[in-house]
Amino acid sequence: MPAEKKPMRYAHLEGHTDVCFNETGSYLVTCGSDGDIRVWENIEDDDPKSISVGEKAYSFAVKNGKVVTASSDNAVQMHTFPDGDPDGILTRFTTNANHVVFNSDGTKIAAGSGDFLIKIVQVDDSSVQKTLRGHNAPVLSVAFDPKDEYLASAGCDGTVRIWNIEEEVCEVNLSLLPKCNDVINAKTICRLSWQPKNGKLLAVPVDKTIQFYERDAWMMSFTLSDDFVTQPFNVVTWSPCGQFVIAGSIDGRIVAWNVSSKACLERVQHDKGFTVCCLSWHPKLPQVAYTDSEGNLGVLEHVCQGGGVSASTKVSSAATKDYDDLFDGDDDNEDFLNGDMIDHQASEGNDDDDNFMPVSGHAKKRAILDDDNSLDVPSLKASDAEKPEGVDDDQSIKAQAYPYKPSYSGPMPTPPQKPFQSGSTPSHLLHRFMMWNSIGVIRCYNDEQDNAIDVEFHDTSIHHAMHLTNTLNHTIADMSQEAVLLACEGIEELASKLQCLHFSSWDNSKEWMVDMPKGEDIQAVCLGQGWVACATTAFLVRVFTVGGVQKEIFSLLGPVVCMAGHGEQLLIVYHRATGFDGDQCLGVQLLELGKRKRQVLHGNPLPLSKKSFLSWLGFSAEGSPCYVDSEGVVRLLNRSLGYTWTPVCNTKEHCKGKSDHYWVVGVHENPQQLRCIPCKGSRFPPTLPRPAMAILPFKLPYCQITTEKGQMEEQYWRSHIFTSYLDYLAKNGYESDENVKTEAEKEQQELLMKMFALSCKLEREFRCMELAELMTQNVMNLAIKYASRSKRLILAQRLSEMALEKAAELAAAQQQEDEAEEEDDFRSRLNAGYSRTSTEWERPSSRAAAQEQEVEMDCGDEETEEDQQPEAPSVNKKTSTNPFRKNITSPEQPTSKSGAIVSSNQGRVNPFKVSASQRSPALAGSSSRILDNMSKLTKKTPTAGNQATRKSDSLVIKPLAPRAKSKQGQGTLFQNIQPKSSTNSKKTQEKENPSSQPDTNTMPEKTEPKKTKTGFQLWLDDNRQDILSENPDVDESEIIKEGMSRFRALTNEERMMWTEKAKGDDSADPKKRKREQQENCKSQEDPEDETQDHSGAAKKRKPFEQSANNKLSAFAFKKE
Repeated sequence: MPAEKKPMRYAHLEGHTDVCFNETGSYLVTCGSDGDIRVWENIEDDDPKSISVGEKAYSFAVKNGKVVTASSDNAVQMHTFPDGDPDGILTRFTTNANHVVFNSDGTKIAAGSGDFLIKIVQVDDSSVQKTLRGHNAPVLSVAFDPKDEYLASAGCDGTVRIWNIEEEVCEVNLSLLPKCNDVINAKTICRLSWQPKNGKLLAVPVDKTIQFYERDAWMMSFTLSDDFVTQPFNVVTWSPCGQFVIAGSIDGRIVAWNVSSKACLERVQHDKGFTVCCLSWHPKLPQVAYTDSEGNLGVLEHVCQGGGVSASTKVSSAATKDYDDLFDGDDDNEDFLNGDMIDHQASEGNDDDDNFMPVSGHAKKRAILDDDNSLDVPSLKASDAEKPEGVDDDQSIKAQAYPYKPSYSGPMPTPPQKPFQSGSTPSHLLHRFMMWNSIGVIRCYNDEQDNAIDVEFHDTSIHHAMHLTNTLNHTIADMSQEAVLLACEGIEELASKLQCLHFSSWDNSKEWMVDMPKGEDIQAVCLGQGWVACATTAFLVRVFTVGGVQKEIFSLLGPVVCMAGHGEQLLIVYHRATGFDGDQCLGVQLLELGKRKRQVLHGNPLPLSKKSFLSWLGFSAEGSPCYVDSEGVVRLLNRSLGYTWTPVCNTKEHCKGKSDHYWVVGVHENPQQLRCIPCKGSRFPPTLPRPAMAILPFKLPYCQITTEKGQMEEQYWRSHIFTSYLDYLAKNGYESDENVKTEAEKEQQELLMKMFALSCKLEREFRCMELAELMTQNVMNLAIKYASRSKRLILAQRLSEMALEKAAELAAAQQQEDEAEEEDDFRSRLNAGYSRTSTEWERPSSRAAAQEQEVEMDCGDEETEEDQQPEAPSVNKKTSTNPFRKNITSPEQPTSKSGAIVSSNQGRVNPFKVSASQRSPALAGSSSRILDNMSKLTKKTPTAGNQATRKSDSLVIKPLAPRAKSKQGQGTLFQNIQPKSSTNSKKTQEKENPSSQPDTNTMPEKTEPKKTKTGFQLWLDDNRQDILSENPDVDESEIIKEGMSRFRALTNEERMMWTEKAKGDDSADPKKRKREQQENCKSQEDPEDETQDHSGAAKKRKPFEQSANNKLSAFAFKKE
């Protein structure tokens, strides 16, 4: 009868797993990568005894009440069996031992390690040791001769060696295996096995065959193979009777032979095709235990029952039925059958073999034999070849037609990845994590004693820990600062349910539950801010409020893989199509479920590493979507580069072993941290003991990262990527820390300057220009100075030209923004019927008030009577708009009762300020002065904002009759009073940041006798009217406070200049002041004439001295 395969069960974590029976067969013992030895009474034992031997156990052996283990601490330990009490350390290596075995009587152990050595140690006295040296690579396996004369070993150097134990020498060196540099890279572990009792034959798994070598002669006697095996054999072992051998391959196929008849007796296929790591015969029963590379344990019963040739006959007939079902529709097997039949059609048939027709008609890859025992196989196949001529034999007709069936040889489709919950461990585990994120941990315990869920919060101020009874068998969970979400699959009696524990609710009802429609199961869930979402098998996404109100529902574009939520964002990954050659074909959708609902990513392909799958999906703590694939590559959504995915870390670079992984639980952009749990030999951590958290740094995969240039480039762009979320937060109205952005920009500019200096040293001037494109104006100033001091004058000149272009572009962009804002303000007033509301008062003052202010300015106390020109909105009013008014906000002002009055009193403007069009010639100045202008512009900006703010605070609406005055006239006046080239830095600031001045008729005159004045007092006298124009109703103390704040804003050079001026100050000539006043009055009385001679007047008139504007302004306002 064929072997009966018992269902496999979980035994250890993923990784290499060993298994064996004790001498009596009463216990089944296993060890794995979790560092435990487990003692099972049988395959159905649900409570095996565990013996912890270290972090990882590579191999073990049991005999005479002792168990020896090769563990990860580079030692070979011994424990009592089955109690598991420590019994000492037998030997140590410099690296871990890969294989350990007992000899036949249990008095010695042999161990082969990764340091190329083999040690033979006495169990009773570990000081008695023998060391065998000769392998040139790590040792894969060792095997004792039953007579204790020889020891066989296999190594990564591709050799199988036979050692004489007594003489400690190598008798034979056979090159049979592929070479490799480490055990983890070995294609097979090549477990050798001697024939029991006499040790006559040594079985060696070589590729897809088992080779047998005779004792003493060390010549290959024969080989066994089977076409059922398509991948190399990994392990081989003899039955206790010495009549049978069984071998397992790296693709999960197990084959057993009768050695004497060389007939294949058993063929078994692993359910999932995992590598068979170990095989062990029961000492008394026809039973074989085996383990795979995923830590699973299985048992085959009734193996090779009957034995000998008769057993071969029975198995052949019985195996026919078994393999008909197993390989139905398998093209490779059918082609082999047809090929055999065609090859033997010319052979002589044997009509007496008709009773073997069922076997040969569906022959399954029979053994390749090297002796006369195989003569009956061709005769069977020859008889089969004669059958296609008969019409009544369906099997023969089917076989005859197969050679004409086309076969597919293209790329093979990849099985689609199953849905999973990010931050959870596999659901088949009894103790597992249902969720681990930045909020807390959800554990599930499902055993005979208890089926419960524990919820624990990292921050206990959010909520206390919870213990829930899992009566509905929930398998999916998520948690946020508002709620805990649970979901279970549906069964025949009950529908799939979604349960929410809304612990942040202020009412008493904190729990709600929703049943899905019949036949619709929940596959993924997620929580956001105020909403809940679940994806179902009906390709639907259902959205609820956190209180349980059903909201949107929409269809998925494919089967869901994973979901994640953060704030208003919902991230969905699904299968776009079938992948090929091990690659998954996934798509991603990103939606915003806030007030402005929109779809950001419309099913874009999700990039993954080659032959990998998605292992984690979520958001950073700052709200940027990110994910991790099975190769350990972390990718972050780069919003600044068209919503592309940028790899920011590779966790595999931090793993020590090939089978080690990092289990990601959170991503943080500020500070730049990847929070994860190291898992040794597995992809996920155990629930107990509580795993330790590790923090990994981010590193972009730039080229030449070991060089100084590559490191600075990586740091710059990483900083740029990890601060792009600040723009997203500001754009969507979220709070953001400006200090973070400022520090990041400072760091980026420092890196640019360092790269600039490095490029200068390497004489890469074109590269310097490319770096300068990314610099701000202040840093470009430093770059120009550095280039000049480095005597790279051409580079400095080009940088100066670039600075001029940038300054011009900045000024043009600023003016364009102001014009657009002014137009929006005018349109809003026009639509509102010129009604002034509190909301409008919060905006900066309009140009209508500036026009009225120009009309109020006069040379005397009385206004001249001229024809009034009605005020109308025009484009010309925008030319002198304050370029910094965008950042100015003013508190709410009282609403005027008269709309006409309001329209003529919407603000006050200094008639002496320089317009943007008149500042433009300054930008065309020499390259040596452009940086000074830019630095002063930067420093003066906040002062202008303060002035405009204070002005709006004290704005008084007065019904004044406007005077007719054209912009051209005002522009001519500006040109006529331009200062000389010796104008101090204060005048430059006034040009770049003009301030408004109100009508002096409403302000009392303040004059004091001349005394010895300080620099501040002298500066205050010249700027008092500027302060009063913006704050007409303040007292003297407020004027002094405001003056002090402005005086402090000046540069050190400017303050020193005023101090020196105060020491040798002479009062201004009153005649000169009178002459300036008369000229100003004349320019205002004849605006039209000045308009006509606008261009000529500017050229003929000479500019006044340094403080001409200040003196003229003081004279105009103080005249009685």
